[in-house]
Amino acid sequence: MKVNWGTGIVLAFIGFIAFIMYFIVSMNVDDKYDHDLVTEDYYAEELAYQKEIDKLKNAKALSENITYKKTEEGLTILFPSNIDYKQITGKLFLYRPSNKQLDFESDISLSNPHLLIPDTRLVDGRWNIKVDWQYNGNSYLFKESINY
Repeated sequence: MKVNWGTGIVLAFIGFIAFIMYFIVSMNVDDKYDHDLVTEDYYAEELAYQKEIDKLKNAKALSENITYKKTEEGLTILFPSNIDYKQITGKLFLYRPSNKQLDFESDISLSNPHLLIPDTRLVDGRWNIKVDWQYNGNSYLFKESINY
């Protein structure tokens, strides 16, 4: 059978469509190509992002902001020394980008002007720290990426 240019073009289109269909099916079925969003409620958090911006702005307006340091016991988060630490409330989030199972959240309850995260809870590598705290009716936010 002799193949002319019209048949060749049709065969090329059929081959291309078959390749694209194979690619689409393999990407949807294979679990190794499955990627999760950063958080489960990504879109709901996106709508509340303006509040987060306001909290960051409040934190930058402070004369002294939260600091942290790595010690032998773990990671110490130091709150501003010019405020009464007993009136601080809020939450601490530690997010591990490489492993979702290592993420954890803790309520802030201070008996000292610092908060200690034990070394046993933290694995070496990159962590995202988010401290969402309130003091005297004002909300503040501290966000930082660290290598522990």
